[in-house]
Amino acid sequence: MKTVRAGRQLTAWAFLAPYAVAVALLVALPALLNVGYAFTDHTGLTRDPQFVGLANVRWMLADGFLLDSVRASATHVALAVPVRLLAAVGLGLLLAAPRPGGRWFRVAVYLPTVVPDVALAVLFLWVLNPLYGPLNQVLGLFGHPGFTWLSDPTTARVAVVLMLAFPIGEGFVVVLAARRMLDGRLYEAATLEGCGPFGQLRRLTLPLLAPVLVLLAVRDTILTLQVNFVPAYVLTDGRPANATLYLPVYIFDQAFEFSGFAYGALISTVLMAVTAVVVTALLLMVRRWRVLR
Repeated sequence: MKTVRAGRQLTAWAFLAPYAVAVALLVALPALLNVGYAFTDHTGLTRDPQFVGLANVRWMLADGFLLDSVRASATHVALAVPVRLLAAVGLGLLLAAPRPGGRWFRVAVYLPTVVPDVALAVLFLWVLNPLYGPLNQVLGLFGHPGFTWLSDPTTARVAVVLMLAFPIGEGFVVVLAARRMLDGRLYEAATLEGCGPFGQLRRLTLPLLAPVLVLLAVRDTILTLQVNFVPAYVLTDGRPANATLYLPVYIFDQAFEFSGFAYGALISTVLMAVTAVVVTALLLMVRRWRVLR
């Protein structure tokens, strides 16, 4: 019996080994090198890194543009994560039940996810054009003059959130699969007890999907903080008035436009730490919520 158990454990570790090696080489090692570069004076070009201690940290604490970037990222997370989560959950629950043409609706929801970020941003440059963009033309049908979307800080933030509300296919598929795995007998019993659709949503569907929703919230928080560089850079390049100067955009500017490779590495380390803190806070809030229930 012990031999069989040991063989199963060995097989499991054998399957996990390639992924462990990949994580070590592609994630852990670059992260450690990034932390090391953060305490050097390095341009990323010809000169070798020179250790400077906490000089970059002092520079960071006096950097007003970094504070603008942190504010922009925090605002973006507060807006984009709920919008993406609500869209993925709402569409996933709406299209989970069999219906005529449901397959094509599901394909339509997932399709923007496979569009490259650059192509999506270029498409939205046309959609948001203040003169001939379709969004302002639709608003004109309701008597609204439209917006100069990318010229005002508030509407620029809304524009980026709107753009990133479309590629939600992965979260949509997860919600769709999770909803279809729920036992239909629970809903039959709830119907017999006189519980309507909204009551079933509040008392059955959402509580049963809570672990999935937490996973999606954590995932979207990480993506929104760290992987919004390409669409935001192409659409706004951090403008106007640093309203969309998100941390990934600012890191790119420092490391590759201003040759501040070491300073960019320091901000990247701070971004990883902030992401870990936010995710940990989310998990603790969910754990407290489950205990209170």
